Amino acid sequence: MAQQHAERTRHITFNTDGRPHPLVNSLLAVTVVLGVVSVATAGFHHLHVLTSATGLAGTLAGGWGQYISATTAERFALVIGLGMAALGFYLGMAHGGFG
Repeated sequence: MAQQHAERTRHITFNTDGRPHPLVNSLLAVTVVLGVVSVATAGFHHLHVLTSATGLAGTLAGGWGQYISATTAERFALVIGLGMAALGFYLGMAHGGFG
C-alpha cells in the first residue's frame, strides 16, 4: 500500500517565535536594500553623496531594527545589512561625504 508523504513547503522566515513582526521585517528589508545600494555605489567616487546618504539611512534603520527586534534570526540579518550600510557610509564619507 502506497503511503502519502506530507509535503512541507519551506520558506524563509525571520519570525521564528511564530508571531508576525511586520515593522521589524520592513526595517530588515529596508536595511538590507540600503546596505546593498550603499556598498554597490561605494566603488564609484562620483556617487559619494548617494553612497553616504544610503549608508546613513541604512545604519539608522538597522539600529532601530536592532532595538525593537524580537528574534535571533531578525537580529542576524539586521547585523548583515547594518554592516553593509555602515561600510558604504564610511567609504562614501572617505570619498567626499555629503559635500
